[in-house]
Amino acid sequence: RWTVEKVREPEEMAAFVGASGSAFAGARVSDAVAACKKGAASAGRSQRSRAVVQMNTEYETPVTRRLSDALKERDVEARLEREEAERREREEIERREARQRKIQLMESIPENQPVGTVDEYMFKEGVQSVLEKLDYDLIGLWPVKARVREIAALLIVDKMRSKLGLETAVPSLHMSFTGAPGTGKTTVAMRVGEILQKMGYSRKGHLVVATRDDLVGQYVGHTAPKTKEQIKKAMGGVLLVDEAYYLYNASNDRDYGQESIEILLNVMETRKEDIVMVFAGYADKMERFYSYIPGMNSRIGNHIHFPDYEAPELLDIAKLMCRDLEYIIEPDAEHMFLEYIQARMQMPYFSNARTVRNAVDRARMRSAIRLFNNAVDGGYNNGMVSVQDLMTITADDVVSVQELMDRGNAIVE
Repeated sequence: RWTVEKVREPEEMAAFVGASGSAFAGARVSDAVAACKKGAASAGRSQRSRAVVQMNTEYETPVTRRLSDALKERDVEARLEREEAERREREEIERREARQRKIQLMESIPENQPVGTVDEYMFKEGVQSVLEKLDYDLIGLWPVKARVREIAALLIVDKMRSKLGLETAVPSLHMSFTGAPGTGKTTVAMRVGEILQKMGYSRKGHLVVATRDDLVGQYVGHTAPKTKEQIKKAMGGVLLVDEAYYLYNASNDRDYGQESIEILLNVMETRKEDIVMVFAGYADKMERFYSYIPGMNSRIGNHIHFPDYEAPELLDIAKLMCRDLEYIIEPDAEHMFLEYIQARMQMPYFSNARTVRNAVDRARMRSAIRLFNNAVDGGYNNGMVSVQDLMTITADDVVSVQELMDRGNAIVE
């Protein structure tokens, strides 16, 4: 192979040819130059060919694997499949044996075997005390109390069945409370949580109240963490979603409330043993809400309606509130309070027991002002205040109907 570097002058090429021997003997200088250039081009092409072959060899080298490694992997896969098949077979054998034991147990128990009375279970599990507390806290609402007793009855009988080894299943305990504000929905949800906790259907039995602001975010990626945070707080107890229909906005497809609803639906189905969800609000709005979200309505097993209170029942609620605060309402004050309630029920923004509570607070404030002024002036009992004075609400302390009418729509309880 001839290698030609750089030829500057014909004389240098001639000297090179003369030194190269007989290959170029007698040839003209120009022929020698041409031959050398041709040899250099051929050498360049050869070098490039070798480089291409070397490059292709580097990228196309096949990846080989040892046969022993492949057989070992195959052995591991076969072992895992065999272990999985053995596990399924063991579980099936255990199920058959458990069923056979249950059949033998049921055949050995006489049909008239006493399990215990319902009252014993009610008292032993603490359900009776919760129901009595519900009667003590709530005036009226007999349909609601009857429905709560039905739920308690189901749980009690389920407990009795499980004692004998009979099949039991956790019923759908998610609920829907419909009714106007101030009808006792939150109080009933609290008592239901206590019943579930005492019966072993929830770990804590506590109540977490949430609204749209607690569940729905204001930007992308904010809703899911907020909803999951409220669910985490309520785990082991009851989650009350107040005015649940505000979660869904039918006029806005991009509303983030839909994401919160999907999370709640998933938890209602997958974690029903560890959380009870209660959706509350006005009856007509809740019905429209369920029509938009049919999957939620089908997951709720208990629909309870809370009717509005009658005026005498609201008066009893006022007396109950005063009793808890260690106040006594005079007979004349009771009559004025009843008239006030009857007039207030015909006016806007009436909220049943909440309105009554505000009226009782207003009466307490007027009583305090009356006692304070009498004591400062010294015109009553020489400024001395007795225990009876501190515990009594008089007719002067109650807002009169005339005073209420004079205020018009500017309602102040």
